[in-house]
Amino acid sequence: MRIAAIDIGSNAARLLINEVKVNNKEPEFIKLNLLRIPLRLGMDVFTIGKIGEERKKMVIDSMKIFSDLMKIYHVEHYRACATSAMRDAENGQAIITEVKNTSGIDIEIISGDEEATLIYENHVAEGLDKEFAYLYIDVGGGSTELTFYENGTMIYEKSFNIGTIRLLNDLVTPDNWKDMKEEIRKNINSKKPIVAIGSGGNINKIFSMSKIKDGKPMSLTHLKKVHKELNNLTLDERMTKYNLREDRADVLVHALKIFNNVMSWSEINRVFVPKISVADGLIHNIYNQLQDKK
Repeated sequence: MRIAAIDIGSNAARLLINEVKVNNKEPEFIKLNLLRIPLRLGMDVFTIGKIGEERKKMVIDSMKIFSDLMKIYHVEHYRACATSAMRDAENGQAIITEVKNTSGIDIEIISGDEEATLIYENHVAEGLDKEFAYLYIDVGGGSTELTFYENGTMIYEKSFNIGTIRLLNDLVTPDNWKDMKEEIRKNINSKKPIVAIGSGGNINKIFSMSKIKDGKPMSLTHLKKVHKELNNLTLDERMTKYNLREDRADVLVHALKIFNNVMSWSEINRVFVPKISVADGLIHNIYNQLQDKK
């Protein structure tokens, strides 16, 4: 069975195509292709309230490419979701209609809470040590999703309108940070030690830059050190020194600021970075729904 997921975020759109094979009743998800297009919808939406003509054309053209790729790979089931930027865009619904008419792709706008739940569809929590409590931190361009688990059960989830593209455009106020800090202090508490699980393109990039072995955590101290190093460099210097694309180099510092604040306020000193994303969660979600129908 071939399943595809389309995740249209505030920074980039991704198409993930997986083949699902079942061995001994356990599904194995094999990645066939992953395509990322830096649409940067948040650059328009968070400043002028809508998606401008140039980026609108990019969305429509990208969805045509995604549609063609799904046909080439003989995808049987897919789900396309848009998050913070499309949610806030006054012309989001009109663009969704045009995408449907030009590529046949049905895009659904999901809430921040649904986005957080999709990360959980990766089932990472099920394989974790019950001696700890876990805070999932998913940092996107438009929002940050926090989901807190204890004893394998979700205790708390919340979406905050604090994201890398919003920070890049100076659209996050001290009150936004204050609200987040108060929410964390009030709700992220446990008698067990708390460990963070990070997701999103930025934390994955920071992890790969760290040269830490897969399955090992990064410390808050390390994140603060990297943040200081990057913050002291110009955009061009970051791109050259760390071999970064421009659309990664400009948001990486902001992603680190979010992770550092969230971890400090929840008194967490290490973060695991499994290779999970909203797109991966969508794939699992589609598969689980298909199994439920049987």
